[in-house]
Amino acid sequence: MGGHPYTPNVAQVTADSLIGRLVDGRYEIVARVARGGMATVYRAQDTRLNREIALKVMHPHLADGDQAASFRQRFEREARSAAGLQHHGVVAVYDQGTDGDMRYLTMEYVPGTNLRQLIRDGDLTLRRTFAILDVVLSALAAAHTKGIVHRDIKPENVLLEEGTGRPKVADFGLARAISEVSNTTTGTVLGTVAYLAPETISTGHVDARADVYAVGILAFEMFTGRLPHQGEGPIQVAFAHVNSDVPPVSAFAGHLGRPLDLLVRALTARDPGQRPRDASVALDALRNTFRQIPNEVLDIPAKAAPPPSAAAVKAARTAVVERPPAGQWAAQRPPAPPVQTEAAPARRRRGGRILLAVAVVAVLLGAWWYTEQGPGAYAVVPDGVVGVTAQEAEDVLTEAGFTPSSVKQHDSEVPEGEVISVEPAEGLRWERDRPVRLVVSLGEELAEVPAGLVGMRERDARTALRDAGLSDVEVSREYTNDAVAGEVIWASVRDGDMVPTDEHVRLTVSDGPPPVTVPDVAGLGVDDAIGALGAEGLKVAREDRFNKETPAGTVIRTQPGGGRGAAQGSTVTVFVSKGPEGSVPDVVGLSVEDATAVLKEAGYTVAVRGFGELLADGVVETEPAAGERLKPGGKVTIWTL
Repeated sequence: MGGHPYTPNVAQVTADSLIGRLVDGRYEIVARVARGGMATVYRAQDTRLNREIALKVMHPHLADGDQAASFRQRFEREARSAAGLQHHGVVAVYDQGTDGDMRYLTMEYVPGTNLRQLIRDGDLTLRRTFAILDVVLSALAAAHTKGIVHRDIKPENVLLEEGTGRPKVADFGLARAISEVSNTTTGTVLGTVAYLAPETISTGHVDARADVYAVGILAFEMFTGRLPHQGEGPIQVAFAHVNSDVPPVSAFAGHLGRPLDLLVRALTARDPGQRPRDASVALDALRNTFRQIPNEVLDIPAKAAPPPSAAAVKAARTAVVERPPAGQWAAQRPPAPPVQTEAAPARRRRGGRILLAVAVVAVLLGAWWYTEQGPGAYAVVPDGVVGVTAQEAEDVLTEAGFTPSSVKQHDSEVPEGEVISVEPAEGLRWERDRPVRLVVSLGEELAEVPAGLVGMRERDARTALRDAGLSDVEVSREYTNDAVAGEVIWASVRDGDMVPTDEHVRLTVSDGPPPVTVPDVAGLGVDDAIGALGAEGLKVAREDRFNKETPAGTVIRTQPGGGRGAAQGSTVTVFVSKGPEGSVPDVVGLSVEDATAVLKEAGYTVAVRGFGELLADGVVETEPAAGERLKPGGKVTIWTL
């Protein structure tokens, strides 16, 4: 189908009834991306997995009438095959399904552009072209191994990720299901005619070699910026595929040489038996050709390449491609000018010498401009630098004409000695006289676990770990009778071990002995309450309060309250009732001194009787008795022995 299948199209049609629809109760359609003869592609949100996807909806006419069941079976079969194809250069197919009469595929959404736009821009260098073709053939090789033939290789189906520029091949699995129905119902051959193999056009036969032919046409277009066969309509182009060989690429781009002619001729041989049998063989041929091309040719942008001569273009229709001597780069050159056979006047000879001198100066100036200011002053940072050893990366950069430099840093994921990143990034244009910086891994950074963590106070343990380079620390707490609160009782790392600096260290810190439950002594006499609290190992502090609802000498409440937890050996405050305000407090059992203080606080005067004060005995009786009403200012006599 025409247009970029999975990346935004500037000229989108906004009026679309499917926008906003929830397909199959899961996929919410957000916007239309592209529409072609076979399907419409939408950007959608997978509400179940919360991710952005591309939703491809087949046009209803593909499954009309008697062919509905047949198309559905083929469509589902091919979608399952494509979903099983896992490769970094393939747009992943997630799911297929139906919603009413709608047949759809869900697949990876690739924001960015496609190869068609890159060809139109004219910025492709040979190095970039070979890198893209390498991924395309690698993806096809993975498919051919599984018996899957793409059937519709073209620039629109090669997507380029936004930011990275990495290529991905789209539309695996769809072409076969559609083409079988189309052939059955209309007797026509499905496909973009500019990339169809001769045998597909003439007999309808398609196998892995048809994909190889399409890649050959794609390579021709990337090398030259044009298609090999021109025509007023699809029929004329199809006729040319069947009856004419693809011309040499060197005839249309003056900087290209014979190895590229031989590569394209092999991929686009009209006899399928003369082509590589599948994409894996074609990939080997591509890589062998790449090794034959000089660096200064690899990095010339297509729009900056020297043009071919008119004679070379004309001769391309009948030219025979010859193999150059081994190791020699044979670039296309225009035919030599005719030899002067008549004697020229001396004036013409002098003019010729002047023109020759001017030409030499122009060539020298052109060479200076090319290498110092023009395309020769720049090169593209090659792929294959990140993820290899530093020495391998330096060799690749040196071969590309760059001066590598390197810095080292620790990395927990990249093995020691391998390249973490390159600055500028792979695929970017860079001046040759500026160094390319490699960041090389030192491997995991290790730290030594400090000694004596267990037994340290929590704060000291955290400080020791931080000083050692270990800052990711998690602390949990538990009660124990064997350690004081705040002391480390367990660590996930052992003293002296060497561990990565990003190690997650876990410490267990003591919260002291487990708490006890405060007995509920409200309503008990003060002596009984004190005894019950003491039996739990708790200390007691007493406070007396007026309380009209609780009899004098009875516990009103405790702090902490009954049923609450308290640390072992901690103090519980017992609030004891003095009865209602205006009644004699209960001071029996207190010392004379304490009893006097309580009575005076209640507003009474005190008289002491008996010998108990001399003997340091406590109060045995009061008059009036505890709880009896007595106006403030009245006298209370306390009796001792």
